Amino acid sequence: MKVLTVLGARPQFIKAAPVSVALAVGDHEERILHTGQHYDADMSDIFFQELPIPVPAINLEIGSGTHGAQTARMLEGIEQALIAEPPDWVLVYGDTNSTLAGALAAAKMGVPIAHVEAGLRSFNREMPEEINRIVADHTADLLLCPTAVAMQNLATEGLAARSRQVGDTMLDVQRSQLAAAAHSQILDAMGLEPKSYCLATLHRAYTVDDPDRLAAVLGALDRLSKPVVLPLHPRTKARIEAFDLPVFTGSLRLVDPVGYHDMLYLESHAARILTDSGGVQKEAYWLEVPCVTLRPETEWVETVEQGWNRIVDVDPEKIVAAAEAEDWPTRPPPMLYGDGAAADHIVRELERGPEPHGVGDST
Repeated sequence: MKVLTVLGARPQFIKAAPVSVALAVGDHEERILHTGQHYDADMSDIFFQELPIPVPAINLEIGSGTHGAQTARMLEGIEQALIAEPPDWVLVYGDTNSTLAGALAAAKMGVPIAHVEAGLRSFNREMPEEINRIVADHTADLLLCPTAVAMQNLATEGLAARSRQVGDTMLDVQRSQLAAAAHSQILDAMGLEPKSYCLATLHRAYTVDDPDRLAAVLGALDRLSKPVVLPLHPRTKARIEAFDLPVFTGSLRLVDPVGYHDMLYLESHAARILTDSGGVQKEAYWLEVPCVTLRPETEWVETVEQGWNRIVDVDPEKIVAAAEAEDWPTRPPPMLYGDGAAADHIVRELERGPEPHGVGDST
């Protein structure tokens, strides 16, 4: 079985790692196409060094740009790769522009598509990610879902026949990499003790592309009683500079992006995590670290229902109140994201092959 895996952003490298291992164990041929959506070495190269991901066979080096321009360049490059060496499957992950481009290019070429992390819905069409994931789901031949909620979302949209609940590959990675992450020296380098700090991440367009929203979030983080470590995504760094935001002199500590092992160590030892990232919300849940989500909604509703995640949007008072609150759960959260072997389940579904497109679907 030949698989072309389309990746382009930091979370996708993490999600893909265990699937690459499972494909290799099964003696399948995987070629990775890196769109270059994340082109900073700290945002992509380090993940190919730290995690068991094959070196990309193709790197489009797309870089940044508007949604339309970036996606168009990806489409052209992916199409050429499909013409040059047609695979049995195109494998896409998550909800980025790389996901959208991979799914559209394969659909136009008649190549079967498998979408990992299918079925997520925030029900907010203002999010570019929501559009990407919906289009990917409705073009894909195989929908690989992390949770029962995702399965139900797809059933509601008439896609039940193509849907399979396999669990979350990020859980596979976290479990397999905890031992390696335990050797991180990141806290010593920062002069921090476990549970003495908060960890924040910001990167979504909703949060960082509006100067008022970005200033509100950063100002709230700067007010917290504990130091707040914020590894700066290149997009966020550029916006801070473009908006000429003030220098924050309170709790906020802006640092360069960190690798997966250092990030996992920072997450596991934080007192609180504040983020607009979907993946970080899940990682906080699995590590039993209270999470404050800096968005008006989340696609990971299970984390909220279990009390480990609180949605505050960009309201400074709500951000501070949630981060400083002490009434968080004390019992371990239930495991709702599979058995830690999602990658094996995914490869078995790929080996079965796609059903004829549209079979069993309803509208």
